Amino acid sequence: MRIEEDVKLDFKDVLIRPKRSTLASRKDVDIKRQFTFKWSGEKFDGVPIVAANMDGVGTFAMAKAFEENNHGLSVAITKHYGIDAIKDYYKKHGGEHVWYSIGVSETDEEKLKVFMNSKVQQNGKGVTKICIDVANGYTEQFVEYVRRIRAEYPHLTIMAGNVVTGEMVEELILSGADIVKVGIGPGSVCTTRKMTGVGYPQLSAIIECADAAHGLGGLVCSDGGCTSPGDIAKAFGAGADFVMLGGMLAGHDQSEMDVVETGGKKYVTFYGMSSDTAMEKHAGGVAEYRASEGKTVKVPYRGDVMATLQDILGGVRSACTYVGARRLKELSKRTTFIRVSQQLNTVFGDS
Repeated sequence: MRIEEDVKLDFKDVLIRPKRSTLASRKDVDIKRQFTFKWSGEKFDGVPIVAANMDGVGTFAMAKAFEENNHGLSVAITKHYGIDAIKDYYKKHGGEHVWYSIGVSETDEEKLKVFMNSKVQQNGKGVTKICIDVANGYTEQFVEYVRRIRAEYPHLTIMAGNVVTGEMVEELILSGADIVKVGIGPGSVCTTRKMTGVGYPQLSAIIECADAAHGLGGLVCSDGGCTSPGDIAKAFGAGADFVMLGGMLAGHDQSEMDVVETGGKKYVTFYGMSSDTAMEKHAGGVAEYRASEGKTVKVPYRGDVMATLQDILGGVRSACTYVGARRLKELSKRTTFIRVSQQLNTVFGDS
């Protein structure tokens, strides 16, 4: 046993200190990013915000809305769609705005193989991006799985995770991941920290993992913990290349969930993918060797997602104007975090 005594911070522990700026308006800020992925060689040009591959968030309806938004946002499609539904979507809309999601089971791998062999095309391209998603990215099995998928599909852009430490980010990038998902336990419907005692404050995880990834030419995606546009700005300020959102995008028309009315108010069910609800729905119940690590909540019905996207993108633009970042790429270079908990008003430093 050992104890690390270095301070680790979450989004709630800091604010971004404003700086002098020559920007006259939020409209002068470019919140798109351009990347060329390390292993696939594919290019990305858009707003690097991704809807999480969760029921009620990573839906085809959400992907269509993101496509209509025309800012280059993308959706990690929940892996529980049937193969025919997936083929149909790709034929009609292509893969520009979606990440095909898989786990590490034989069923997931076989489903991917069937889909890739079907050679579904739209505008000359089929699947170009996949998200390999597990709760615990520290197992040898997961690393070997990433290596195998990279070897079999060298043209695919691979996002893989989740982990929270620099050494594991390096391992996954060297094994073939273009982007590593960072976050264990920060999600609004995740109970991993409560059930296992395992986790890492998300802001510090981003800072440390981004440093490790960028040194190898890889990228990181902050996954979980954002409850407001300001948190998204903090994630980008800490060095995240992409930010994945779950709870902030739940409860909309695009959730593909039933809207229920209670006490004159409308709600939509939202749950973690390791919750009793998810495992009952997709696996017939919680296996006897494990426990639920997610919860089920009712979130207020919020109508069309477009209004929420406007708030999110407007908030990020505004954050950039406060620090003089003309492009989103510059935000991390212009960010100074100030501690606002434990030790008030202590400057944390430029990232």
